[in-house]
Amino acid sequence: MGRKRSYTEAELLDVTKKLLLEHGYDGFHLKLLSEHLVGARSTIYQYFANKEEIVAACMKRVMRSIMSKSAEVDETDSLAALQQILYVYVEESDFHQLLGDAHKINVANSEAAARDMSYIEQGHEELKVQLGRIFAKANGEGNLRQDVPLPAQISVFFNLINTPNVLRMPLDEWSKLLFSMWMKGVAK
Repeated sequence: MGRKRSYTEAELLDVTKKLLLEHGYDGFHLKLLSEHLVGARSTIYQYFANKEEIVAACMKRVMRSIMSKSAEVDETDSLAALQQILYVYVEESDFHQLLGDAHKINVANSEAAARDMSYIEQGHEELKVQLGRIFAKANGEGNLRQDVPLPAQISVFFNLINTPNVLRMPLDEWSKLLFSMWMKGVAK
């Protein structure tokens, strides 16, 4: 009998995330996942019943991490809070790629996947509320340009997350550079 090694749920979700980012939802399947794990394919089913459950759990795990880090942001200084939030989002920038495929998950196939996707939607709403609150505070304190509508400022800020780190800087430095460019622009 061949050697059987069990892997943890965390290891399984780490590999799932990596493969989803490489292959997308449509290219991800349980056979591919099992090929990248050391151990029996049947171990996957100890944790999840199907593809939908695995992908939804992977997304939920990332959302939980983002929400936890966002909750730790000190909102006393609105500009410092925005800079901290940007770092949290840049740190998990690939989450947006994962979320792009969220609509493909058939929640009718799994109650667990439906719960996880509901959690993700709720988390997304909570993050939007937090970001809106911090922006409103920064705007009320006169820290933001009054001639640029707040929704436009938020949109541009949020899209900084998807800016490729072409300089391959450490994430904290990269997010500070992005924040500085957003706040000051690039004009002389």
